[in-house]
Amino acid sequence: MRRMVTIGVYGFDGESFLRRLRHADVRLLLDVRQRRGVRGPEYAWANSVRLQAALAQAGIAYEHHRELAPTTELRRLQYAEDDRQGVGKRSRRELAAEYARRYTAEILDRADLTPIVAALPSGGTAALLCVERDPEACHRSLIARRLTERHDVAFEHLRPP
Repeated sequence: MRRMVTIGVYGFDGESFLRRLRHADVRLLLDVRQRRGVRGPEYAWANSVRLQAALAQAGIAYEHHRELAPTTELRRLQYAEDDRQGVGKRSRRELAAEYARRYTAEILDRADLTPIVAALPSGGTAALLCVERDPEACHRSLIARRLTERHDVAFEHLRPP
């Protein structure tokens, strides 16, 4: 069984994020964000150009998989549910059921994950990256579940200290 991890941006600073990746022996980071920027100066390190430079310096390869990112319409659906529940993106604990259903139907069911599995590093592991702290509040958990069910990939969800 192959092994992967997931990780979000929120709750980390640049140093602790890289330290957590190194500790998990991550050799390849798969960015599944649509927009590869994060608002707020405390997360400037996670913006694409800076993140890729830091990863390269740490010896971690980077790939952007925009085909696995939720569309703007899907993100708006989740934001509307967040508003209804009175939670913010950074404090969300779970995905809206309708968001999860539509993401699965509109993105995952159309995606071929076989090339991703085939490209996993033979040594070390790969990480799915998005922004949410908790995987249950992020589409990366849906990708992880699909990879587990159809490609026999085991997952660990990395969380901030």
